[in-house]
Amino acid sequence: MLTEYINEALKSAFYDKLEDSSFCAKIPCCPGTIAFGETLYECEQELRSVLEGWLIVKIRHGDQLPLIGNININKGIPCFEEVAVSG
Repeated sequence: MLTEYINEALKSAFYDKLEDSSFCAKIPCCPGTIAFGETLYECEQELRSVLEGWLIVKIRHGDQLPLIGNININKGIPCFEEVAVSG
């Protein structure tokens, strides 16, 4: 399900060709996801990596994730506040 979520999010990405012929990409529904690459392919790969990191941070902090397409991955995410941490 997570792979489907990532693939669906990447479909909504916007790509811009910059003045130096490199590329920039953003996923509007996932604020803060931005990537750059010398080629479109490099930019796409970097954006996937950025999105994966963004998801890890959001999940770790218990943040609500955006509904993308018809995919809601919030249902399967455990609430970490309820987990006791031993020190």
